[in-house]
Amino acid sequence: MNYKITGFDIPHTSKEDKLRRILDSALESKIGKIKPSITGNLIYWNAEHFDLHKVEIFTASTPEEQTIILELCNQTLLEEAYFIEKAGIGYMAKMVMLAETTEERMLYALFSADEVTHLAQISSFLTNPELVSTNNAFLHLLADVAETSDKSVLIFVLQVILEGWGLTHYRNLAKNCQHTELKAVLQSFLEDESRHHATGVRLCEQISIEHQTQKTIIEILASFLQMVQVGPQGVVTAVEQVLGSLSRQQKITVFQQLGAESHSSTRLNLLRNLITNPQTTAIVQELEERNAFTPFSPQQCTTS
Repeated sequence: MNYKITGFDIPHTSKEDKLRRILDSALESKIGKIKPSITGNLIYWNAEHFDLHKVEIFTASTPEEQTIILELCNQTLLEEAYFIEKAGIGYMAKMVMLAETTEERMLYALFSADEVTHLAQISSFLTNPELVSTNNAFLHLLADVAETSDKSVLIFVLQVILEGWGLTHYRNLAKNCQHTELKAVLQSFLEDESRHHATGVRLCEQISIEHQTQKTIIEILASFLQMVQVGPQGVVTAVEQVLGSLSRQQKITVFQQLGAESHSSTRLNLLRNLITNPQTTAIVQELEERNAFTPFSPQQCTTS
C-alpha cells in the first residue's frame, strides 16, 4: 500500500507484537514508562477554554449535555494533536533524506525522535490511541503539503508557519489544561517545537523563494488562513451534535457569543507576523489583496 508521508492511515501492530514491546522498551529508556491509555472520557479543558460559558444555548442545556459537548471538544483537540505529531514523524524523516549537510541530517533525525515521544505521550490520553483516519480539513491540507517535493515550501509552510503557530497553540493548551499530567506533557513539547521552528527560520534564511514556489505558498496559505477566518466551527459542530441542528440565526448568535471575529483576528495577526520576512513581501501583499487576514463576521461563519 502506498502510504503518505504523514502516515495518518498507517495501521498499528497488535498489542502482542514483539515490535511493540521493543518500542515500549526504547521509549521507556528515553522518557520513562508510558501509562496505559485513559479509560472513559475526561475533560481536560473546561467550558472557559472554548468560551462556551458565554454561549446561552450551552449554559441553558442540561449538565449531561454540557459534559458531552465538552468531551467532544476535548477529544477533537487531542485527536488533532495526535495526528499532527504522527505527521511530524514522517515529515522529519523526509527532511532527513532532503538534508544537504551532515548536521542538517542529524538535526532532522533528532527531531523525528522528538515527534515519536510526543506521539507516544499524547496517545496515552486518548480514549482510542490507535487512530488511523481523520476528516479534519486542516490535517488533510497538512498531508497534501507534506507530499510536495519543493523543499522551500516544506520548510516555510510546515516549519516556519505551522510550527510557529503550533508553539502558540500548545502554550495555550498547556496554560488552560486542568489535568496535571497532560499539562506537564504539553509544556514539555514547547522546547522541542521551538527548536524545530528555529531551525526552519534559519534554513529559510539560506534559501531563495522562487516565483513558482511563491505561487504555491500563496495558495496553501490562503486555504489555511480561510480555516482560521471561519472561526471555531468545531465547537459549533459539537453543540449541534448534542443539541440538534441550529437555525442560521442561532448559529450567528453562537458565533457572536463565542467572540469568533475577535479570536480569529488575533490568530490571523499572529500568522501574518509569522509569514512576514524580507523574502515574503509579495506573498503577504497577495494574501492581503485576497483579504486573507480579515476575519469572517458571524454571518459569514455560518455559510462557510
